[in-house]
Amino acid sequence: MPHGNLMGISDLHVAFPENRRIVEELYPESPADWLVIAGDVGESPEDLRWVLQLLTRRYATVIWAPGNHDLWTLRDDPRGLRGEARYRLLVEICRSFGVHTPEDPYPVWSGPGGPLVVAPLFLLYDYSFRTPSAVTKEQALEEAYAAGVVCSDEFLLHPDPYPSREAWCRARVSHTEGRLAACDPELRTVLVNHFPLVRNPTRVLRHPEFAQWCGTALTADWHVRFRAAAVVYGHLHIPRTTWHDGVRFEEVSVGYPREWRTPGHPRSVPRRIFPAAVRGD
Repeated sequence: MPHGNLMGISDLHVAFPENRRIVEELYPESPADWLVIAGDVGESPEDLRWVLQLLTRRYATVIWAPGNHDLWTLRDDPRGLRGEARYRLLVEICRSFGVHTPEDPYPVWSGPGGPLVVAPLFLLYDYSFRTPSAVTKEQALEEAYAAGVVCSDEFLLHPDPYPSREAWCRARVSHTEGRLAACDPELRTVLVNHFPLVRNPTRVLRHPEFAQWCGTALTADWHVRFRAAAVVYGHLHIPRTTWHDGVRFEEVSVGYPREWRTPGHPRSVPRRIFPAAVRGD
């Protein structure tokens, strides 16, 4: 079957009934369309199963990268799985539906603008996106607590068996860097990550203290080094197109109902990644 469009979406947050209805109404333009999901499907494995059961019936190929909400361990979680063990459970759920994960060989999309290696990434963050006044992680967290904008990851996203989230991030960056370096150097890539690979997109955040939970400086040149034709991400809940070093970055989040209901919100569900559309920021 010829490849159709390569589409992107993230931050489905299907615990909200309104968002669940959005997912129920997602249909491809063509049965050959691919869909990349850049994290934050929900807070439970059951959320992920529900979404994948629906979307894998409609899209020819589905590709998933985890978000921070997907990795949360809530107090009433009957499994109590934390950190790496929780991530591995989500990977196995994806594999049971034939969904590509960061642990699988990267698929090649051969539609208009391709061939492109579509690489789902799991990288986390390391508190390096700090404000100019915060020299250390401790200072950055102090600023965030003072501003009242502390990410719930501090209480719900556990790094087990790693000693910290930044240690887990470094391990993931090292592992992923090797995999991307081993890709065919003749092919361009579409890098799919929940967090932006560069810091610039976070500069529009209303609360700059929150940027420390939005990525790592270790990936600042990956879109150039690994020949990205596009980068797909979410997390910020600010859907838009930006350009960095000539590379197109697509923020594809749905976000919370209070956000996408705002008049003028630029929601496009899902967003077309390839063939490339012409848009402004």
